[in-house]
Amino acid sequence: MATLIPPSATDSPAGSKPTVTEPEKVDYFNLPCPIPYEEIHREALMSLKPELFEGMRFDFTRGLNQRFSLSHSVFMGPTELPTQSTDVVKIPTAHYEFGANFMDPKMMLFGRVMTDGRVNARLRCELSENLAMKANGQLTGEPHMSHGMVNFDYKGKDYRTQFQLGNGALFGASYIQSVTPHLSLGGEVFWAGQHRKSGIGYAARYNTDKMVATGQVASTGMVALGYVQKVSDKVSLASDFMYNYMSRDVTASVGYDYILRQCRLRGKIDSNGCAAAFLEERLNMGLNFILSAEIDHKKKDYKFGFGLTVGE
Repeated sequence: MATLIPPSATDSPAGSKPTVTEPEKVDYFNLPCPIPYEEIHREALMSLKPELFEGMRFDFTRGLNQRFSLSHSVFMGPTELPTQSTDVVKIPTAHYEFGANFMDPKMMLFGRVMTDGRVNARLRCELSENLAMKANGQLTGEPHMSHGMVNFDYKGKDYRTQFQLGNGALFGASYIQSVTPHLSLGGEVFWAGQHRKSGIGYAARYNTDKMVATGQVASTGMVALGYVQKVSDKVSLASDFMYNYMSRDVTASVGYDYILRQCRLRGKIDSNGCAAAFLEERLNMGLNFILSAEIDHKKKDYKFGFGLTVGE
């Protein structure tokens, strides 16, 4: 006689319908505020565009109080000169930079003076809870090289808008809007009166906890695509694609961002045969060691730099 096995308690009773998970409802009246239009590629830029340099640099920052600090920077290394040929021409240079920083919850002010005669200044001021002003300027002894620019950034509940004014009759405006919890769309317009040029652009950004995808196109001929995948809390992989349909220039690159307990390592390689790596090692509290390397196989140009950063 065959053994009868009773039905398990987990089996669905006869005639019952399987459980269906309803999709999460989206509250379109409570969408998150997107990031500024000019920063839609920031995750990819962090991995693919580190501050590479060639030579030696030393940065020292000393805080005088909780809001005011002074900085000193020394740089020694070659400077590449523009030429009409494919050969790379470099001359040895060295300069010293003195800086003063003021940081307040509602205002940040940075000033720099260099031995080559340049003076730089940056300002960020919170005018209200939703309105901020950013300004930057540079004065040089070279003709037509000094410039200044002012940005007004208004942050709404689920949108951001920016207005830009600059020397040379430069005017610009941008707007970006969250259309879903993960997708935001935006556009920009600009007018450069000095050069009699105008343009319009569009952008899209899709982000989740694990990835960020961006796309941007402009009437100037620029098409930019970016993708960042967060493998873990410490590892991110990034790629981008740049195309100019007027000059027919195309560049694609892939890179990584690896954060360890005491250091951060970033690197990339692009379709032009250029490979780069940037290492930041924390030796002690307030003491960082920096290594920078870049190899351009096409131009046969090799760059290496190291430095120290003291102070926070």
